[in-house]
Amino acid sequence: MTHEVIGRHRDEADPAARDGTTMTTGTATRTSGGVRRQDGRRRERRERTLTAATTRLAGILLSPTLLVLGLVVFYPLLSALRQSFFTENDELDAEGFVVEGEKFNGLGHYFDAIAGEGAPRFWNAVWNTTMFTTTTVVLEVVLGMAMALVMHRAFRGRALVRASILVPWAIPTAVSGLLWRWIFAPDGIANEVLGQQVVWSADGPQAQLAVIIAEVWKTAPFVGLLTLAGLQVIPGEVYEAAVVDGAGGWRRFLHITLPLVKPALLVAVLFRVLDALRMFDLPFVLVGQQKQSVETLSMLAWQEATNVRYGAAAAYATIMFLYVALVAFALVRLLGTDVVGEARSQLRSRRVRSREAVVA
Repeated sequence: MTHEVIGRHRDEADPAARDGTTMTTGTATRTSGGVRRQDGRRRERRERTLTAATTRLAGILLSPTLLVLGLVVFYPLLSALRQSFFTENDELDAEGFVVEGEKFNGLGHYFDAIAGEGAPRFWNAVWNTTMFTTTTVVLEVVLGMAMALVMHRAFRGRALVRASILVPWAIPTAVSGLLWRWIFAPDGIANEVLGQQVVWSADGPQAQLAVIIAEVWKTAPFVGLLTLAGLQVIPGEVYEAAVVDGAGGWRRFLHITLPLVKPALLVAVLFRVLDALRMFDLPFVLVGQQKQSVETLSMLAWQEATNVRYGAAAAYATIMFLYVALVAFALVRLLGTDVVGEARSQLRSRRVRSREAVVA
């Protein structure tokens, strides 16, 4: 009787002794949960350490390239920006000697280019640059797509056709401009074919047409080459399935070829637009300088620098840089190639997965 009472009090005072299995299981569950949290924290720390090490290594490897870019790109850009705020000052002192130097002009060169004496010439150069870029890029995309489709087909002599198509792109632009200058000479091949005496190098619409023809002939193969690279990664099974479903050639092009080759084609368009906005050597060699119908922003800046007006030349060059940067940003946003946004979304999803692992 005494032993039963003592045992009863012992069970009431120590529930773990009465049901040791349940308490042990709960302790094991809490212990395993704590282990998982610790493992998640360790994994997160390892990922942070690895990310920091990767960042340091990337910085070390990219530092020579960034140094070269700083010397070749950023320093001239900052120097041109500074030069655009000054003007050349050649004055006579009290004794009649010429005093050379620079005088701070603020935004005077910019105001003069946009709304001052140089505004007509500046806006004409902006119009010519935009017109050449739009016209040539559209024609190059159409012809480049056609060239890519031809080069992509399997037929006898395809290697010769590819080589002949890519030859114009391999020729330097100055040499290409000289060749087309001979073609558009008064006694050249163009006038012989047309049966007329057209002065292509004179200031007028015919000079613009000559520049457009030469530019498209020169750079359309570049668009075709990039488009061909996009065509070669399209699986052949997709076209076979479309043929089985009864899709014609035009429908296969619109619904298969064009959507799948779109990334490569957009990259080609981006590169060509940025290159055409800086057009200088082809109209300079083909038509000549100081021709209002073909004068671009690059030619205008060069002309001002040649006349020792370095402040105005730097202002024109800075405006052209801002114009090209704005167009590049707009194209990247419109074409959907937001690489920075994709990287941020990937990093954000990785962090969310790490937190979920820690909570689990």
